[in-house]
Amino acid sequence: MTNISFPELDPEAIRATRDALHAYARLLGDWLKTARAKRKHWWHASLRPSLNGMTTGVVRTAVDFELELDLIASQLRVRTRGNEFVEEINGQSAARAASWLDETLVGIGVDPSLTPGDKVRGDAIFADYSAGRASSLQRALASVTAGLENLRAGIREETSPIQIWPHHFDLSMIWLPGPKVPDQDPVDEEYADKQMNFGFAFGDESIPEPYFYVTAYPLPDALPEVALPEGSIWKSDGFSGAVLLYRDLVAMNDPAACLQDLWSTLLAAGQTHLAINE
Repeated sequence: MTNISFPELDPEAIRATRDALHAYARLLGDWLKTARAKRKHWWHASLRPSLNGMTTGVVRTAVDFELELDLIASQLRVRTRGNEFVEEINGQSAARAASWLDETLVGIGVDPSLTPGDKVRGDAIFADYSAGRASSLQRALASVTAGLENLRAGIREETSPIQIWPHHFDLSMIWLPGPKVPDQDPVDEEYADKQMNFGFAFGDESIPEPYFYVTAYPLPDALPEVALPEGSIWKSDGFSGAVLLYRDLVAMNDPAACLQDLWSTLLAAGQTHLAINE
């Protein structure tokens, strides 16, 4: 944890860049929904952190491909075996970026019937997009990913991949302790699997600045009563979960250790109150 550092993120300064990247990430997610077989908990439709941003990973079709949103170089990339196609990101609309993706993928032989619809292809231009701020967002993303990898390494039960959800534009890892929720159809994993979600969001309608969250399903009565580390609060409006603002974490003497303390505290509580058959 000592090598993990967190850059400062000004919520107002990053807004346009965050919104642009969110829009482009949703395009990648839509391709995953049409081109990849469904996996439980919608893991087929999530992105994975990459060295410079986020990626679909290899998508297996008649022509295998990978899509990457590079936050360091501000580029959209399409990769196939032996070929790479690049579109520079400059705040263009999601519709324009989607057209480039569709034309590139169909042009290399991907089945046109896999082309997603246009429901997330807005025409808004992100005039205040900043490559420098995109790079800062990537450094924050990489640091949180490293922290989640450390947490995940100590968990013996099943965990999800560390993944980026295009729709909400958050990074998360789900812990699945094993027991099922009583009176739920065990075949329907969305409602039957007990779980805790350890995540990070760049800001949304509920909390308009970057923040960390931990949620549980179903929520044990005892979990909101757990004594949280300094700076963390229990939120009950909008959603129920523990929240730590990113700016408060950055101001701490050892942010990485404080974040691990929050996660470990709530994981231990989940192991006591959630990972039981009842």
